[in-house]
Amino acid sequence: MSWTTEVDRDLCMGSGMCAGMASDLYRLDDEDRARPVRERMAPDERALDAADSCPASAIVVRDGDLLIGPRP
Repeated sequence: MSWTTEVDRDLCMGSGMCAGMASDLYRLDDEDRARPVRERMAPDERALDAADSCPASAIVVRDGDLLIGPRP
């Protein structure tokens, strides 16, 4: 089983919360926008925490076709 994560660069405001929480999963690029280090990952609760904590709701996490983050 693997998850995928994406960052909507139009929504991302570059707060860096995701990179601060999980620097091995998310990084800020040269434009101060977040990006996933890898799109596919083993299930990792920190990815869900980052999606939940994103002030711009720019991060989504999926398990296959099922949207699992951010959590309601």
